[in-house]
Amino acid sequence: MDSRLEKLKENLESAVEGMSSDQLSWHLPGKWCAAEVLEHLYLTYTATIQGFDRVMTKGKPLASRAPMAKRALTFVVVGLGYMPAGRKAPAMVQPKGLPVEKVRNEIGEKIAAMDVIMAQCEARFGRRVKLLDHPILGPLSATQARKLHLVHGRHHLKQLLRLRESTTRQTV
Repeated sequence: MDSRLEKLKENLESAVEGMSSDQLSWHLPGKWCAAEVLEHLYLTYTATIQGFDRVMTKGKPLASRAPMAKRALTFVVVGLGYMPAGRKAPAMVQPKGLPVEKVRNEIGEKIAAMDVIMAQCEARFGRRVKLLDHPILGPLSATQARKLHLVHGRHHLKQLLRLRESTTRQTV
C-alpha cells in the first residue's frame, strides 16, 4: 500500500478512535458531524474503487478531455496540494446515514482496496494516462487520483480533529 495512504488511514482511524456515539454525532448548525465526515470519505473511496473497476473491466481509459477551468482546479488541488474550503460535495458522496460502526470499521479496507485498484490501473495503462473523470476536477490519472485522496483526506482529517477537540472540551 502507498505509504502516504497508509498514514492517512492510520490518522483517520486514530482521529475517531474512542469517540462515543454522542461525540460522533455532534455538529455545529449546518455542518457535518464526525460520523458524516467519515461517511463522506468512505463514499469517495467506494466511488473511486467502482470507477477504476470500470476502467479495468472496459479495458481502456474512460476519461474525457478537460476544459481549462478543470485543469486549473486540478493543478491547485493535485499539483499544489490545496483543497479549497466551502465547496459542496457531489450528491453521490454526501452522507446518507450509513451505520457509523460499519464506516468506522471498513474505512481502512476501502482505502487499501482503492490503492490496489489504482495500482492495477497504473500497471496496465501507465502512470500518466488519464483514466477516469472526477465530477469536479475532470480527468485524472491513477497517480493524480491518489494525490487527490491524500489532499482531500487531510482536509477532512483536520475537521475530524477539530470536532474531536470540541466534543472533548464539552464533556470535560
